[in-house]
Amino acid sequence: MRALISVSDKTGIVEFAKGLADMGVEIISTGGTHKKLEEAGIKVTGVSDITGFPECLDGRVKTLHPAVHGGLLARRDVPAHMEQLKELGITPIDIVAINLYPFKETIMKPDVTLADAIENIDIGGPTMLRSAAKNHKDVMVICDPADYDRALEELKKGEVPYEFKYELALKVFQHTAAYDAMISDYLRKQIDAPLPDNLTLTFEKVQELRYGENSHQKGLYYKEIQPFSGALVNAKQLHGKELSFNNINDTQGALGCLKEFEEPAVVAVKHANPCGVAVGETIAEAYKKAYACDPTSIFGGIIACNREVDKETAEEIAKIFVEIVIAPSFSKEAMDVLTQKKNVRLLELPDILGQPDKHTIDIKKVSGGLLVQDADNTLFDELKVVTKKAPTDKEMKDLEIAMKVVKHTRSNAIVFVKDGMTIGIGPGQTNRIWAVENAIRQSNFDTKGSVMASDAFFPFNDCVTAAAEAGVTAIIQPGGSIRDQESIDKADETGIAMIFSGYRHFKH
Repeated sequence: MRALISVSDKTGIVEFAKGLADMGVEIISTGGTHKKLEEAGIKVTGVSDITGFPECLDGRVKTLHPAVHGGLLARRDVPAHMEQLKELGITPIDIVAINLYPFKETIMKPDVTLADAIENIDIGGPTMLRSAAKNHKDVMVICDPADYDRALEELKKGEVPYEFKYELALKVFQHTAAYDAMISDYLRKQIDAPLPDNLTLTFEKVQELRYGENSHQKGLYYKEIQPFSGALVNAKQLHGKELSFNNINDTQGALGCLKEFEEPAVVAVKHANPCGVAVGETIAEAYKKAYACDPTSIFGGIIACNREVDKETAEEIAKIFVEIVIAPSFSKEAMDVLTQKKNVRLLELPDILGQPDKHTIDIKKVSGGLLVQDADNTLFDELKVVTKKAPTDKEMKDLEIAMKVVKHTRSNAIVFVKDGMTIGIGPGQTNRIWAVENAIRQSNFDTKGSVMASDAFFPFNDCVTAAAEAGVTAIIQPGGSIRDQESIDKADETGIAMIFSGYRHFKH
């Protein structure tokens, strides 16, 4: 038997090669792998000795030769193939262990150049892997060092089961597909090219989850190859049991809303919807206000803070049960308080306000396809006062908070804000007036003197009428309805200031 070994990640390769050599397998190798195996006392034949042709072009061409690929691709059950190998003086290759140039590690370096990235695009490696995987019935191909031990075990037993060789071949095609997708994505971003006609994405598994959205569904967690620094996948868990599918999804909802705020802010989320959002002079003040918005829904929810959690804040949080607290950091005193609660998960994300780059896309899965769009990174540009009355400076501050929150609330969405905190949130209604009425009905506060935000325009003036009856003094909405004037007139009639933002923020 013959084995071809050529790896960039040399983890376990000496032990694997020794195991093969002990079974009498002839080993062929290239470059650095050849040198490492020789230094370990393993007899190795150079690829150039097999091909009769030296490595050239600074190592760009080593294995692209019929003596290699003929040995990989020849079908042992086809007499004509084996006869042709004999005529050409080519010996079959039965085992391949290859992993690829470290393209991912290269592009993740902060000072990487395009030239560096290109030189780390592997050509020969993927070609040999694909050749061997195509002929997996006759060739055992390994691209993952984690499979070395089992491969040796199966070889020692005798004939390697076809099912194992098939499993290894499948892993190869998954690996090379991800590798190529990573390269194409990197190159696209260098020139800010549009998304291609054929979209191929690659993600790495972070963990297998206990279950998915429900206990009868399987769940897994994947991450991008190069997530931005403020991405949720970069959060470090400091305490608590393993995150669940819903924990991760809900925390993403909290994190997205939190990134809208620069001043000390706390976002409380339940089932991916904000249930309490507030700003304050300190993070403790912001938390107390966010909690007061909806003390019922916050129970079992997610708390996101954009400042270090201190002892005062931790003591307030510890009074109730929450699933997760995510923050840029936790003081030692806060950790002492919160780690007394074994079920709370504490996540640290230092760059919690870090924003995604311009290449970030939003993806929704539909049956048989994907919906892809740019990320909604805009709040508003120019605001237009459309009523006789203009908002005061205080109302403007609250209107901006309301718009930041409504943007991250399931549509149809309405948010009431007063004194820097949400006092009523109406998420996910099938019509807009119900969202207004629910926000008012569920509020624990006097809504008189509050402001209101809507994620989309008002099709009728009934929402303005309800807001006026609740004591709202200012409204922000996108505008754009053919009946906008009716809402404007109703606002003028009831003494409400109204602003058009020009940007709808549906969240479905």
